Amino acid sequence: MTSFRIAANELRRLTAGKLPKLAMAALVLVPLLYASFYLYANYDPYGRLSKLPAAIVNEDTGAQNRNVGREVTGEVVKSGTFGWHETSGDEAQQGVRDGRYSFAITIPANFSAALLSSGNFTPEQATIRLTTNDANNYLSHTIADQVAEQIRGTIAEKVGAEAANRFLMGFSTIYGKTQEAANGATQLADGANQLLGGQQQLADGAGQLATGSTQLSAGLNTLRSSTAALPAKTQQLADGAAQVSAGNAQVAAVGATLASGSADLQHELDNVDDRLAQRLRGSGVPEAQVQQVLSVLHDLRSPVDDANAKVQDASNQLGRLADGSRQVAAGAAALAASAPQLTDGISQAADGANTLSTGAAKLDDGEKTALDGTRQLSTGANQLRDGLNEGLKQIPNPSDPARTATADTIADPVAVDSAGVASAGTYGAGLAPFFISLATWIGAFVLFLLLRPLSARALAAGVAPLRVAVGGWLASAVLGVAQVLVLFGAVTWLVGIHVAHPLAAIGFAVLASLTFTAIVHALNAMFGAVGKFLGLVLLVLQLVSAGGTFPWQTLPAALYPLHVVLPMGYVVDGLRHLLYTGASLQNLLDIGVLCAWLVAAIVISTLAARRQRVWTVSKLHPELVL
Repeated sequence: MTSFRIAANELRRLTAGKLPKLAMAALVLVPLLYASFYLYANYDPYGRLSKLPAAIVNEDTGAQNRNVGREVTGEVVKSGTFGWHETSGDEAQQGVRDGRYSFAITIPANFSAALLSSGNFTPEQATIRLTTNDANNYLSHTIADQVAEQIRGTIAEKVGAEAANRFLMGFSTIYGKTQEAANGATQLADGANQLLGGQQQLADGAGQLATGSTQLSAGLNTLRSSTAALPAKTQQLADGAAQVSAGNAQVAAVGATLASGSADLQHELDNVDDRLAQRLRGSGVPEAQVQQVLSVLHDLRSPVDDANAKVQDASNQLGRLADGSRQVAAGAAALAASAPQLTDGISQAADGANTLSTGAAKLDDGEKTALDGTRQLSTGANQLRDGLNEGLKQIPNPSDPARTATADTIADPVAVDSAGVASAGTYGAGLAPFFISLATWIGAFVLFLLLRPLSARALAAGVAPLRVAVGGWLASAVLGVAQVLVLFGAVTWLVGIHVAHPLAAIGFAVLASLTFTAIVHALNAMFGAVGKFLGLVLLVLQLVSAGGTFPWQTLPAALYPLHVVLPMGYVVDGLRHLLYTGASLQNLLDIGVLCAWLVAAIVISTLAARRQRVWTVSKLHPELVL
């Protein structure tokens, strides 16, 4: 038989039934399942770092009316880069130890005082403390180091800018005080100019006083002679206006009487129309003729109505004329009364113009201006002196050691004091828990490529299902323990990874191997050839959900249930504690979960053994054999 015929027969066998076709399709999809889940799980872990719990502790007491630690804490929490929790120091330390926080950053009490010490030339380097625990996750330590460095860089930049600003403010002070000295010198020059201007004003004022007083005196004397008869003339005007007002009042009274009589006549004529209409209707005159009579009577009254309107209008105009005459008379009387005061004022002004002693007052003012200028000159000189002295005091002049220390502190103001609860030491040691767990599962898987999960002879002899199940598992369990011992020997002696508690770590790894072999045994016993495929699928699911590389909190939310349910994540967690720090309460949970899976797997194997005691056609001639 040629190679081509052997290959053709094998392919024909694998595609002879429905189940083999499905198995082949599943085998083809295994790489896809692995790649897709792995890429999905690790697509953007940094984008989900906000789910990673971290603690920040602010113990800063502040200095110089400022609390830089409070500012930094607020900015860090507000950034949302991690799931920050502001806690106390003890809570943060215990949280990192228990795994509730991946790491903690502590700002000490003297943080602000150290940062601001450069301004007093007593420099002190500020420190922030980083607390990590590789038992939580090895990469958490690496991430925490980067976060601490970023915070340190941010604070250093802020403090460097503030320190530079302080020095620049010193130069600004020098500039301001020098400018004040320049202003003082300017005031000194201005004072001298004002003194010269004052003296010039004194000379010009004296000349203007002589010319102006002569012109004022002549003008006022002329005005006084011209207005001497003004009181008598205004009184005559007032008397005439009073007479005109009285006459207009009489005429207005007569017009009002005439208007009243015209109005009464109009009213009587209206009454005549009504009485005439009533009598005509009483005499039996038709209504049409009554209206004709009233119409003729209305036409006859039109001239009377027009005359009444004109009389009323004339009466109103006469009344307004009388009022205007009264106002004119009152104004003339007021003018006549004030005319003597006006002439007296003109006389007083003329007398005042004759006093030329006011020129001497202007001379005195000029002397005062000159004196003020001298005072300003003195004040400006004092400001120049005081400003220069004050500016000199503002110039920093530290000693050489203080200046050097200050410059060094400005350049590097923050140091990170890292206090790790546990340390893996190397990157390989950090990933050792994950790869030991993976190797243990793969070891259990490959065992059943050769081992039969259940003994056909024991089943045919009628042995109890539990004994058959445990007997089928024990063979793989013994080989699994051997695998663990060889694996730990290679890891510790050949690779050189240090194990903090070797015996406890080996015992826990043995428990993990017993559990994994029991699970794979149960899958093979219950599902036969399909069980091998299910074991491979379960391996893929655990690879992406165990949190062996990145913290499991960075997984997509859809994978959280897989991490909680599947056993490999608990094996990784338990080995981290035992390899780095030692047993803890978290290990009790890990051991409990593995024991639960072990018992469940043996129960499933027992059920499979009970079911396989009955022989079927599919059991005698299975569609797929691996």
